[in-house]
Amino acid sequence: MKKVKTPVTAAIRALRAAKAEFEEHLYDYVEKGGTRASSAALGVDEHAVLKTLVFEDETGTPLVVLMHGDFEVSTGALAKHLGCKRITPCEPKVAERHSGYQVGGTSPFGLSRPMRLYAESTIQQLPRLWLNGGKRGFLVSMTPAELARTLPLAWVQVARPD
Repeated sequence: MKKVKTPVTAAIRALRAAKAEFEEHLYDYVEKGGTRASSAALGVDEHAVLKTLVFEDETGTPLVVLMHGDFEVSTGALAKHLGCKRITPCEPKVAERHSGYQVGGTSPFGLSRPMRLYAESTIQQLPRLWLNGGKRGFLVSMTPAELARTLPLAWVQVARPD
């Protein structure tokens, strides 16, 4: 049986440079399907599939938040935690400019510019998690400990049910 070739994205290069332990997973991308579609395609719990979300503070400074697929970010709680007046989601074109990735394929690994990285603290309770590998239809999986080892994350409690 022929092995399926997976893409070598900036995220994969960053993971390899960090000597990260991860697995690659391709699936058929569904436009606007989000984590619901990717979790169904891979047969995993949507709660364990993380969204990589790009936000800006009131000064226009970008930041990234990793959140459970079935939860939303409470921007009010995040702003309060960060001591900001407000945090807003970036428009897709702005998020793409900040991250270097196409929306739907944004990974926290291999970002085109340094950004503050935050992750919902309850992610640490998952046995394994899935997040974008830098291309639509491409996820990587790893343990929360490996995620924390490979990224300079700050843990926050900003989740609210979707």
